[in-house]
Amino acid sequence: QVQLVESGGGLVQAGGSLRLSCAASGRAFSRYGLGWFRQAPGKEREFVATISRGGSTYYADAVKGRFTISRDNAKNTVYLQMNSLKPEDTAVYYCAAAGTIVKVTTAVDYWGQGTQVTVSS
Repeated sequence: QVQLVESGGGLVQAGGSLRLSCAASGRAFSRYGLGWFRQAPGKEREFVATISRGGSTYYADAVKGRFTISRDNAKNTVYLQMNSLKPEDTAVYYCAAAGTIVKVTTAVDYWGQGTQVTVSS
């Protein structure tokens, strides 16, 4: 069992930056693939970024070049650095964990509770 707790969301102006953190409890953190998803009002939850157990990263086209996912296995934490934020990045951001990389919601074994990110124009 893994519990995930996100933090770092907030209100930022367009062009600004935020760093989201997701702290995990439970054993064997390093064995999990980790990811971030987001859900805007009235829309389905969508893939943002994922990182494998070995550190390979994958991004949605909408965030490629602006967002960076990383993990610190010693701290049981995964991060999402978000730069050059746009109003369309406004959403609730969810941390996710699975046995491998997570690009689709159906592959996720564990979810965090979410953190709100609002980008003003």
